[in-house]
Amino acid sequence: LARRSSMEYLARVEAATGAMGTQPTWRQSLRHLFSFGDTMLDKLLAIGGRYRFEHVSKEGGDVLLRQIASGRGGIIMTAHVGCLELCRAMANRLNGLRLTVLVHSAHAERFNRILARLDPDSMLQLYQIDDISPATALELSARVEAGEFVAIAGDRAPAHGGRAVRVPFLGQPARFPVGPYVLASLLKCPLYAMGCVREGRGHLIRFTELEHAVTLPRATREARLQALAATYARWLEDLVARSPYDWFNFYDFWADDPISIGRRDMQQPAQERDAKNPES
Repeated sequence: LARRSSMEYLARVEAATGAMGTQPTWRQSLRHLFSFGDTMLDKLLAIGGRYRFEHVSKEGGDVLLRQIASGRGGIIMTAHVGCLELCRAMANRLNGLRLTVLVHSAHAERFNRILARLDPDSMLQLYQIDDISPATALELSARVEAGEFVAIAGDRAPAHGGRAVRVPFLGQPARFPVGPYVLASLLKCPLYAMGCVREGRGHLIRFTELEHAVTLPRATREARLQALAATYARWLEDLVARSPYDWFNFYDFWADDPISIGRRDMQQPAQERDAKNPES
């Protein structure tokens, strides 16, 4: 599944942006998978506080610094591109940036304890979320009012079937979750995008303000959600065009239901074995 997804993505990014500079073959796909492994090592170094931050450059950080100075926080959309842990580690190096990362994981509290042991002064917290209930919205609103920033992935809908819209991405419509835009409208705060990709011998962390104030009028709600997701998709396209091997969504991203298709592909070998050995 990973190799096939890699080849499909690389072909799409080359056709849409020309970023590869060549028609991708198995060699480029192998490089893509090696890049993922290399990034895992960078993640461990970043979490452990051992990454050399002189190799990290920032672009657009002034927009975030202005919001920090205002005393209020905001929503930061991320993606499964590059070494996101460097963005999180950088939160400790930007004066006043406090970051809460929303995760669809039951292990958030355990991760927080590990992070606290690794770095007692960390300004980063993980927050488990299954859906945006009124209680969740109230708690996150209080955090934003207190100057915290809430980070949420914008490139994957929850596995249990959260709301999503289809917008163009690398030449074909793909599903993107609407949760970040709904949350930003509820909290009445700015919406940013943050990504980290390889550049030269190090990494580039890129900040962009997507929307200063997200509003979702009832009459045009669906159109607004579509437009906001399209803006994020264009930002994501530009990010992967700068560093195409940093894309780490290894499943059929353009499928109608990519999560269930990925599960079916992983189950297929076992089903085939059962068919061949019905008595086993």
